Amino acid sequence: MPDDAMPIHAANSDTVFVLPIGAAARAASPASVSPLGRFGRLYGGSPSMQDVYRMIERVAPTEATVFITGESGCGKELVARTIHERSARARRPFVAINCGAIPENLIEAELFGHERGAFTGADRQHHGCFERAEGGTLFLDEITEMPVEMQARLLRVLETGCYSRVGGDGDLDADVRVLAASNRDPRDAVRDRCLREDLMYRLAVFPIVLPPLRARDDDAEALAAHFLLGLNAEAGTSKAFSRAALATIRSYHWPGNVRELKNAVHRGFILAEEAVELEVGKLAPPPTDGRFLRLPVGMSLAEMERHAIFATLDHCRGNKRRAAEMLGVSLKTLYNRLTAYHAESNAGLATL
Repeated sequence: MPDDAMPIHAANSDTVFVLPIGAAARAASPASVSPLGRFGRLYGGSPSMQDVYRMIERVAPTEATVFITGESGCGKELVARTIHERSARARRPFVAINCGAIPENLIEAELFGHERGAFTGADRQHHGCFERAEGGTLFLDEITEMPVEMQARLLRVLETGCYSRVGGDGDLDADVRVLAASNRDPRDAVRDRCLREDLMYRLAVFPIVLPPLRARDDDAEALAAHFLLGLNAEAGTSKAFSRAALATIRSYHWPGNVRELKNAVHRGFILAEEAVELEVGKLAPPPTDGRFLRLPVGMSLAEMERHAIFATLDHCRGNKRRAAEMLGVSLKTLYNRLTAYHAESNAGLATL
């Protein structure tokens, strides 16, 4: 292998155009060695992650509700799954639902189920998330995206321990442990009226704050080596990071966190013959000053649309109805786009 392999670059341009927000639409260590410590489904040896492990170890055996917060891509669902797998409910189901990816008119039936004939199109009985998670754990991701009206019913279920299917007469027992997560500070969400204060206190019996990758010391380099180890094992190869790639891993701020790092390593691995180079920044949100979004010339229309949607949602503090109005699309169209993005993310990052 050359002392310093040449990087592989895609064609780029420094030219940018300005899009208003709301507009429609060689290796330092052997590749065969993983230097990471592991705790459940989580990897990392930094002090900040060791603190997270200690908190999980304390709360997992209990029945307490847990509110996990952290930036997108940090691994909040992995924390939830680790809590479940270290609890007395480990042999029962773990059911995860993204509250922001389900249309408002369907979320009640998705959570609690419905009876046949409860509404147009309900041609059979449907078991909701609570019923499917019976005896196990229900993970409510992006809880601050749940309609406030539905939050009231969720609070009642948490307090009474029972619920009923849409169109049903009798109550069902909710023998379920609930874990919730958000990439927003719960107090900010309460202030912005995206989260009921009483529900926040009910969910945050035991809060866990997951640190961003940039605050995890040398975990980025260790995680990159771990991801490369797995890719080499799958492909029967022995590719290694170039010096430039290692420098990038150490210096880049990774705004997309572990998710962005894993995708960058995977992309570099696919392109590499021997030395793996990293091209970073493509998965991070384009810069915005709150009113304008800067996108590079040559970006695909689909990516432009994706960035415009998420920037507008951020501008509207998660208010989907207002974002849809600014984007000039129906609320249903916006929900369909978000559902598709969530499905793509799950398909590509199932083992984050």
